[in-house]
Amino acid sequence: MDKTLTYENLRLHYTVAGAGQPLFLLHGWGCSTEIWQRVLPFLEERFRVINVDFAGFGTSDEPHEVWGVEEYTRTVEAIAEAEGVESPVLVGHSFGGRVSIVYASRNKTQKVILVDAAGVKPKRSLTYYRKVYTFKLLKWLAPIILGKERAQQLIDKRRAKAGSSDYNGASPRMRAILSKVVNEDLCHLMPKISAPTLLFWGENDTATPLTDAKQMERLIPDAGLVTVAGAGHYSFLENTPLFLRVVESFLSKEISNK
Repeated sequence: MDKTLTYENLRLHYTVAGAGQPLFLLHGWGCSTEIWQRVLPFLEERFRVINVDFAGFGTSDEPHEVWGVEEYTRTVEAIAEAEGVESPVLVGHSFGGRVSIVYASRNKTQKVILVDAAGVKPKRSLTYYRKVYTFKLLKWLAPIILGKERAQQLIDKRRAKAGSSDYNGASPRMRAILSKVVNEDLCHLMPKISAPTLLFWGENDTATPLTDAKQMERLIPDAGLVTVAGAGHYSFLENTPLFLRVVESFLSKEISNK
């Protein structure tokens, strides 16, 4: 069932299907509810699945301001309240993992599944910072030297060459949001997660490397890591049968239907 929630003058879209223990599906950056289609039939037979389009993705409205993970987490809390959910299971991929970490650190949560999740601030090299500040200098000087139109062409060309596909494919506001959220380090919140947590990770993930998963495993009190051989950042799609077997085993243990 398609549903909408109005939150701070934004229309947020989500779907609800199945019955029983509530389970949130929280997608990664640049994705939508559609990313979960391969695992939905399995989950909907066992849970009441709430599949969320984050603001700015799918058919949900784009935020009016530059949000951080906090604002996105509040939207999930608002949907939980609207749906009468008190202790959900959280399944978060990539950016959805960030939201899952914040949510679980301060709300009653049954269990958490972090799939190639973000949340550990990337370590940056001196080369990275040189490129960042060179680009900022270019944006300031180019209009003075070249004029506004030619400067914008040069900046767009430089951004397309240097930026990630997520960044280049986003609107200006969503680019600003991405820049903000990727620099948020959530490690200080991980020890506050009391729910049992499964970390499901591709061994060849370059977006959120396996070292991030190992750090999360150390910081989250009740966490276990499953590494997927040969998989990258979308391990749950690259080895869906394994994902479903592991999830079934993890969620079948001592889970209530509150």
